[in-house]
Amino acid sequence: MQAPLYQVKAEFFRMLGHPVRIRVLELLQHGPVSVRDLLADIDIEPSSLSQQLAVLRRSGIVVSLREGSTVRYALAGGDVAELLRAARRILTELLAGRNQLLTELRQADATRRT
Repeated sequence: MQAPLYQVKAEFFRMLGHPVRIRVLELLQHGPVSVRDLLADIDIEPSSLSQQLAVLRRSGIVVSLREGSTVRYALAGGDVAELLRAARRILTELLAGRNQLLTELRQADATRRT
């Protein structure tokens, strides 16, 4: 029996739910990146990066490309980059809403003091 779609989606988002994986995906949005360059941009041990890259590869959203002795990683498709852009838009709206609420609370607090 196949898992319900909502369960598969939840597993997909759980797979994304690691800061290093998100950072790797952000770095790959602009094209393939070598492991060496990923390590330079992410403060992590090589073995930990390798582990996170393996999770992304198994999920099918990242592919590895061998160029001689260099291994580069790339997004398997543009949809992941679009998902990251959508997440950024959503977070921007949420944070803007919180900032607006914070401003209103501060104004109300200042009014009560005067």
